[in-house]
Amino acid sequence: MDAAVSKARIARVIALLLTIGLAGTAASLFIQFAASDGVQVLDVVRLVLITLSTSWLAWGASQSIVGLFHRPQPPILSIARPTKRTAILVPVYNEDPAETFSRVLAMDRALVREGMSGLFDFAILSDTRDGEIAAMEELWFARLVTEARAKGRMFYRRRADNAGKKAGNIEDFITKHGGAYEFALILDADSLMSGETIVEMARRMEAEPKLGLLQTLPRIINARSGFGRGMQFAASFFSPVFARGIALLAGREGPFWGHNAMVRTKAFAASCGLPALRGQPPFGGPVLSHDYVEAALLARAGWLVRLDTDLGGSFEEGPDNLIEFAKRDRRWCQGNLQHARLIAAPGLSIWSRMVFVQGILAYLSSPIWAAFLILGLVAPYFAPPTDYFPQPYQLFPVFPDDQTSKAITLLVGIFGLLILPKLLIFIEAVITGRVKAFGGALRAGLSVIWEIATSSVLAPVMLLFQTRSVIQVMTGIDGGWPATSRGTSELMFADAWAATRWMVAIGAVTLLAAGYWAPAMMIWLVPVAVPMLAAPAIIWATARPMGGPIYLSGQELKPDPIVAERERILAVWRGETQSVIEDVPSVGEGAASHA
Repeated sequence: MDAAVSKARIARVIALLLTIGLAGTAASLFIQFAASDGVQVLDVVRLVLITLSTSWLAWGASQSIVGLFHRPQPPILSIARPTKRTAILVPVYNEDPAETFSRVLAMDRALVREGMSGLFDFAILSDTRDGEIAAMEELWFARLVTEARAKGRMFYRRRADNAGKKAGNIEDFITKHGGAYEFALILDADSLMSGETIVEMARRMEAEPKLGLLQTLPRIINARSGFGRGMQFAASFFSPVFARGIALLAGREGPFWGHNAMVRTKAFAASCGLPALRGQPPFGGPVLSHDYVEAALLARAGWLVRLDTDLGGSFEEGPDNLIEFAKRDRRWCQGNLQHARLIAAPGLSIWSRMVFVQGILAYLSSPIWAAFLILGLVAPYFAPPTDYFPQPYQLFPVFPDDQTSKAITLLVGIFGLLILPKLLIFIEAVITGRVKAFGGALRAGLSVIWEIATSSVLAPVMLLFQTRSVIQVMTGIDGGWPATSRGTSELMFADAWAATRWMVAIGAVTLLAAGYWAPAMMIWLVPVAVPMLAAPAIIWATARPMGGPIYLSGQELKPDPIVAERERILAVWRGETQSVIEDVPSVGEGAASHA
């Protein structure tokens, strides 16, 4: 048996046992608490809901624990330099051309410095529907080719029909032009990768003929707001450990996140054709979360799909406010719920089917939690009155057992599943010295505490966004594929209010209902309902620019040379002053890290 397969199976058993143990403990505590006044139908329903919810949280915690103990080593390769041709694909959809093409120029210059530009061509694959933006794309592409001196190795095409969205865009290129290239590096419009990393990925692909897809772990950069910098910190500090856990559990059936990944073109062409699902959206039509499906199809065809967490120099940008994140998350929700139609697809591995289930539960967990809270609110109303004399002619009353301690233990345990992995990762970062890249143990510790506090406050708000998304999909409302807003200006309070005033109403109704039906539940509902009442203010505040020592990351303390090079190019293109340009180091002043 392959060593990677053996390790993956052992890791899956460990993670599964941890999940079952933790979820079982939560279920046991709940049933003891609920049975204190007799088991009712609502209690059984709540037991099912709490078991599902804690199983999902426990599985996520188990992945981080597995990742803490997994230390992958770079593969030993038989070739020193790649020799096969690679196409670097940059899909765009109503993007700012200067923002996107400045990244392309930075990557091209990095490849020139690596002495490998002759093996790498860039293809700008436009699905832009706005004619004015399309005209700007052509103008900026002409400037890009001129400055890069890249005629014959940089290409631009705009599809007349954007059928299949991004997956169709990539498929169109692979079908028509993929035969000219051994590999294809799939990026997003906001992706940026160092030349060293791109070359190393091609080297690893060429050295392993069975490798169909190689995924990197992108780090978020250029965040400015409190919300964005929180995501940026989490992606740099927590995500590497979670990613190591995912990589070990997946083994030869790793993930594909849709970008910052390299594929073998013949494998992708032969295995990953995605016809539209029968019926109308949201469950029919184009497969929105195509990346997980493509990874499953490659694994079904016998190709190795791998996440190499040791590869650095891979970057992307994220939204700077929760409203923009929720818009993107709405599309992911619809795409993941579509996978319910694919779980039983023939030939898929058990792990691939489990990945589909995980993706579905990632969104169903929010309405499950909401339903649990609602039933907890109304349960006291339907509870039978306390019978102090259950036996005939009983002289002394029998008082029900006080199971409050069980409820408190359950609440603490659930919260622990959310924060314990982050605290363990912080301890690991201190022991290994990784905190140095985040300003030291004190600053990293403050950032971890602030991130936990902020994410806890945002959790009820995100719960409502995701619950609404699930309800919309379930009731047949198609969210489509909206263009991504990048580098948006500061969010106005009026916009935050308009997007979340319905949450304020739900928070108010929740507290009023608790005060009327179940005053004893008030203390449990306040941490959930108050953030709903304050949702406009929370979203507005976290969307404001944030500086200071909190959320310092390695990219802020010491920017990767490719990031600095891209900023220099964009500054020139935007007409910035020479003093600003000279303050930014060039690519030649450092090297990308693979640590």
